[in-house]
Amino acid sequence: MRVNNAGIVVALAVLPLCAAGQVLSPAEISDPAISNLQKSYQTELHAITTALAGHQYPYHFYFSRKLDLTERQQQESDQRSIQFDRFRGQVVLKITGNYFAAYSAERMTKEERAKETWQNVMLPILQAAVPALARTDGPQAFALEISHHVVRKVLGVDNEAVENFVMILPKASAVKLIAARDEAGREAAAQEGTAYLNAVPISLWPGMQKEAPALVSSLATPASPAAVAVAPRQPTAAPTQAHNDSAPAQLEQVYKDSIAKLLKDLDAEAHFVSYSPPAFIPFHGGEYLQIAVTTPLPASDSGSQYKIAALAFDRHIVHLIRPVLASLKEKGDFSGLDFSTTVHLAGTVNEGSGGEAVEFIFPISALRAYAAYDLTGQQLLDAGFVLINGERVGVDLQSAEASGHSPD
Repeated sequence: MRVNNAGIVVALAVLPLCAAGQVLSPAEISDPAISNLQKSYQTELHAITTALAGHQYPYHFYFSRKLDLTERQQQESDQRSIQFDRFRGQVVLKITGNYFAAYSAERMTKEERAKETWQNVMLPILQAAVPALARTDGPQAFALEISHHVVRKVLGVDNEAVENFVMILPKASAVKLIAARDEAGREAAAQEGTAYLNAVPISLWPGMQKEAPALVSSLATPASPAAVAVAPRQPTAAPTQAHNDSAPAQLEQVYKDSIAKLLKDLDAEAHFVSYSPPAFIPFHGGEYLQIAVTTPLPASDSGSQYKIAALAFDRHIVHLIRPVLASLKEKGDFSGLDFSTTVHLAGTVNEGSGGEAVEFIFPISALRAYAAYDLTGQQLLDAGFVLINGERVGVDLQSAEASGHSPD
């Protein structure tokens, strides 16, 4: 280990290394919908590895299934890292890796360290990954987690530790990032994402969200229980049932025939996403049936994201609630429904590409009350969760549709 001439970065490796990321096999992904997505986009995922194969990073970088490895361990470890996954209700392209450069804590702030890894590692990865998937209905966001090292003096002795830097960037923002012609444009696009250092929200540029929810787990498989700093879990709504890892698979078996009937009977009206069939997911201590759809809207409906979310609910999602409930057994053994939609405006540059990612997550009790005409649409929205590009928002139907501006 030695300090470079600038005295800023302490390098663990001084020779450039060509790192070719590898794609995880669909058979190794337990979530059936995500496994199908991984299989459908094998060509695009391998195109990412091809684009990155010749890239030289300032210090050794490896794609990896685990974080906090020594370089010797890393060279002998599984380097298949590129895969689709679910994160906070979104389908994301997840890429993890270990960057063997160490930054001096005395000369660089945590923001400067994270920004250095962003510039030298994450940005080149996105420059390869985003074009390969920009015109597909694949991920709703890109989720990158890269570990780097930091050196601090403890009692006069250099002490080296790992920091894990995470960036979650909505797909539309990633497309803007790649299209930007200067650094200011790239920074503006990156500000729309959410960044974490050791699971704690961090702001790399003025304007980046500072009220991001805590990252409750690492994106990658840790090398050991102590490998990744984990933030305390935030309070959640009271669970409607105890959660266990096998519950989603059990529920999918119970509702297999009902889901098949749902897909058959409502396909024309719902616009189901073919590669992502309905599947149960854990959320707020319960199990929710996630239904992935697309919502087409006329170009005249353009406006703020709040207006688009309100119109997507009012013109599309709300009309699916009663027929979806009618297709499912009345056993009451799941917690609710998660309508996950990508909204496309006809005749715009977004049509057929990224669109706006909106999720409507409702508890089963509120859905049944709405179906029985005991709740209005606004009351149903207030009883559930609305996520736009992965962030929770409040949507007021009347004000959002009338003004096209934020209801806040």
